[in-house]
Amino acid sequence: GGNGPTVLGNREAGRAMTEFILGKYNYWIYIVLMMTGFYAVIAKKNLLKKLIGLNILQTAVFLFYISIAKVRGGTAPIFLEGAEVVYDNPLPHVLILTAIVVAVSTTAVALAIVILIKQAYGTVEEDQILEMTEEG
Repeated sequence: GGNGPTVLGNREAGRAMTEFILGKYNYWIYIVLMMTGFYAVIAKKNLLKKLIGLNILQTAVFLFYISIAKVRGGTAPIFLEGAEVVYDNPLPHVLILTAIVVAVSTTAVALAIVILIKQAYGTVEEDQILEMTEEG
């Protein structure tokens, strides 16, 4: 025998790591959504695709904030007299409700601006618009 880990110990460590990763699946979803939206905003040249990417990014942030409101063993924050209850945090839900309204409003304004850009330049492709503005 040596001082190194045993095969059984490696399996236990692997199982614990798998449970840790799968137990945090909601965080992986946020990361994938956030990076997808970020990629669309950075890499796409079409302004509509950039807006869609921005909305995906916002949705990832909304889901993240709502998920951190959950308290282990918590229940809906409805006061019951005489009850010893742990409540979930209602503040993130309220903030995200406001953020959703703001996101919808800014998306509507951004779409209106994209329509004006399309009317002015005849395209919504960023590189073509930049070429037209450089030409004068």
